[in-house]
Amino acid sequence: MADGYALKFISGKYQGGEFPLKADKPVVIGRSSELDMVLVEDMVSRKHAKITWLTGKPHIEDLGSTNGTFVGRERVARRALRPGDLVALGSALLKYLGPDDPESAYLELMARLARQDPLTGLANRAAFDEALAREWGRGGRRPVPVALLLFDVDHFKRVNDGHGHAAGDAVLRDLATLLRGLLRPDALLARVGGEELAVVLPDAGLAEARALGERCRAAVEGHAFGFEGRSLPVTVSAGAAAREEADGGPAALLARADARLYEAKRGGRNQVRG
Repeated sequence: MADGYALKFISGKYQGGEFPLKADKPVVIGRSSELDMVLVEDMVSRKHAKITWLTGKPHIEDLGSTNGTFVGRERVARRALRPGDLVALGSALLKYLGPDDPESAYLELMARLARQDPLTGLANRAAFDEALAREWGRGGRRPVPVALLLFDVDHFKRVNDGHGHAAGDAVLRDLATLLRGLLRPDALLARVGGEELAVVLPDAGLAEARALGERCRAAVEGHAFGFEGRSLPVTVSAGAAAREEADGGPAALLARADARLYEAKRGGRNQVRG
């Protein structure tokens, strides 16, 4: 946690996640992608609340939201936050943690488990959605580049049907390890479906995403996948997309990458489209 302060998501779409707070840095919270903390939840206003610092202590202030800002059961206009306070913003429930909070280690573990795919150890769909929203909102009014890659294992059902689900699980674990080794440190690799993986690439354009997709595709094709002494030939198809000026939000970027993934599947598989 930055400076030891954080808002932990107790319930809602981002359950288990954490938003670090930096002392003396204001944070505006709401649905708008231009804000510091993008919170795409039911009953959250576009510009809902703000964290400010007075005499070194965080205060939460409602910004005229439709459904209000609550600390505990009290609807507040502005109030100092104390470690352990529960903050309700629409359907999201968060807990404020201060430095050296005794619950921090436990919640750190719960946050990691809630955002991790148990089979591969990769980020799960919730963590992927959170990362994409965070990257989309980074930069505020000056949108920053972000690109996506979606991978799907070709004919994965044949692996499960022909060799058993344990073999399919082994392929997914091996694939996760292989792809993770090809990514730069700031990229996020997630398992977003049964045999579908996704990569969030901050500060990247379409050409970089396509090139990375092709490196990954070739590495998978050349890798010796196997299970219990049996060789398992594996290939992947991929769709690449990057933020465009006309995009209305992360969903449009994700839909474009998904459409290109299916172009690759329809076009014969084991290829990258973007």
